[in-house]
Amino acid sequence: MANTKSAKKAARQTVRRTATNKARRSRMRGSVRKVEEAIAAGDKAAAQVALKEAEPVMARTAQKGMLHRKTASRKVSRLAKRIGAMESA
Repeated sequence: MANTKSAKKAARQTVRRTATNKARRSRMRGSVRKVEEAIAAGDKAAAQVALKEAEPVMARTAQKGMLHRKTASRKVSRLAKRIGAMESA
């Protein structure tokens, strides 16, 4: 348990940050999952719409430090490449 005043404050901050970070990570994973599901279903239009919604979420997550910016960029690029490879139905 924290003994000093500063350690107690740090513990409080950690609890708040953890909650915020969990929400951000969950939002990002959910948006990526929607893209993945649309790709798996073979629905190119839905996948494009889902990617358009997921991209800013991932960029924001990277901007907040939850994810490296190049990792976010790579993930977006790979999803876009998979959507581009789909046959338009």
